[in-house]
Amino acid sequence: MRATAMPARPEPVRLRPARREDAADLARLIDLAGEGLARHVWAGMAGPGEDPMAVGARRAARDEGAFSWRNAVAAEAAGAVAGALVTYRIAAAEPVEGLPALFRPLQALENLAVGTQYVNAVAVCPRFRRRGVGRALMAEAARRSAGAAGLSLIVADANAGAIVLYRACGFAEAAREAIAIADGWSGHGADWVLMRAPAARG
Repeated sequence: MRATAMPARPEPVRLRPARREDAADLARLIDLAGEGLARHVWAGMAGPGEDPMAVGARRAARDEGAFSWRNAVAAEAAGAVAGALVTYRIAAAEPVEGLPALFRPLQALENLAVGTQYVNAVAVCPRFRRRGVGRALMAEAARRSAGAAGLSLIVADANAGAIVLYRACGFAEAAREAIAIADGWSGHGADWVLMRAPAARG
C-alpha cells in the first residue's frame, strides 16, 4: 500500500511593523493594490533609464511622507513579505486646485475624510491570498483608528473583490468621484469610491 503524502501546511503569517529594508516589497505591493497607478506615477518621476519601481522603493524608504515605511505594516511568512498595509491619520484637507487631473478626484474624496485613519493601500501577494491576510491587515488598521473620526479608504468601483472585503470589515460607501482619464493612465472602472467605517473603541 502506497503512503499518501500529506499536503504541506501553509506558512504561518504574522504581522509586524515594516522596516526600511522592506521598501522594495512595499513598492511592489502598493503598485499591486493600485492596479498599476503607482507605477504610472513613479514612471513620471524616474530619471532616464530608471526603473519606476526603483523610484517607488526609494520613496517607501523615506522617513517622511504618507507613503513611507514608517506608516506601513508588513505581513510576513517564511521570511518573505506576503502582504502590506499603509495607513495614517488624515490631519487636514489639501487644496485640489493645481493638482494634476489624475489626482483631483482622489484628493477631493480624501478631503471628506479628515480626521479618519486612512487606509492608503492594502495588498496581499497572490500566493498568500484566501488565508485571512487581508482581513488581518484591515483589523490592524481598525486597531490604529482608536480616537480617530472613523476609518476610511478609496477603491475603484470595478475592484469588486476588494469591495466585498471592505464591506465585510464594516465599511460602507460615503461618496464617489469619477475616475480621471488623464496623463496616459486609463484606470479601471468609472468611479473612485470613498468608503468609511466606525473607529475602534479606545
